[in-house]
Amino acid sequence: MPTSIPRFDLYTGDCRQILTNIEDESIHMVLTDPPYFLDGLDNRWKKGHAIPRNSGTVGGLPVGMKFDPEQGRKLQEFLTPVCENLLRVLVPGGFMLMFSSPRLYHRMALSAEETGFEIRDQYVWRFTKSAQFKAFSMDHFVAQNSELSANEQDSMLQNLAGRKTPQLRPQFESILCAQKPRHGTFVDNWSKYRTGLIDPRQSLDGNSPSTVMHVEKSEKQSFNKHLTPKPVQLCEHLIRLFTMKGQIVLDPFVGSGTTCIAAYAAERACLGIDINDEYVQIAKRRLAELDRKIVID
Repeated sequence: MPTSIPRFDLYTGDCRQILTNIEDESIHMVLTDPPYFLDGLDNRWKKGHAIPRNSGTVGGLPVGMKFDPEQGRKLQEFLTPVCENLLRVLVPGGFMLMFSSPRLYHRMALSAEETGFEIRDQYVWRFTKSAQFKAFSMDHFVAQNSELSANEQDSMLQNLAGRKTPQLRPQFESILCAQKPRHGTFVDNWSKYRTGLIDPRQSLDGNSPSTVMHVEKSEKQSFNKHLTPKPVQLCEHLIRLFTMKGQIVLDPFVGSGTTCIAAYAAERACLGIDINDEYVQIAKRRLAELDRKIVID
């Protein structure tokens, strides 16, 4: 448990508006998992009907989760003004780490780079459990083709030989590592802002920190309705790697509050924003269950 209780500020609303109220150069690190067409977002990034849930499973996919090359362009368009504000509020040398679906990583990187961030690296969060094979069989589509006779359908299925859509079982997510340009040398920037350098003593497995981070997905509390919470262990590792005790971590898409939980464990303060008030209330409950003395605004 931390020796001192850091401060946590949690806001409900659109981060594109709320970020404009945060002071310039007041944040030491951004750690976030932007929405990429999950949780009822449509192709215009508008909140639609909630995803049907049945015993914790997705009962139906919203339009935005279906493959469409336009999604990447819309994602970049959505993130660009967010990145502009994140660049402004970070202190020089501060890092921005964003989780991403692998096929959308390049769009996140473009949004960051075009607004002035330096792309420093790409990390991999590797997991093996709860990785659903999402490829679709062609059997149903062949069977629904009324222009084919039964024999022709059988022949086509034999030719397909069980082939499915090009989706392998996922076992990793990408993490974008971007940095706000430093003032002067690494040493100059560190001396003034205490940012821009990593702490190589931090390790997940006893070895020096690497770009591949193997952490399994964790169990959620029964009240946590968020679909894609990240492991606290992983987020805490990243926070310890890129910041110092007492510094401020920002998550503009805080979801159910994993970044805040990790910041608490690492004795950092955290500012979280989410457009979904249900998630913000879950984040507050998770923090309260850690320590009733936590100050939450």
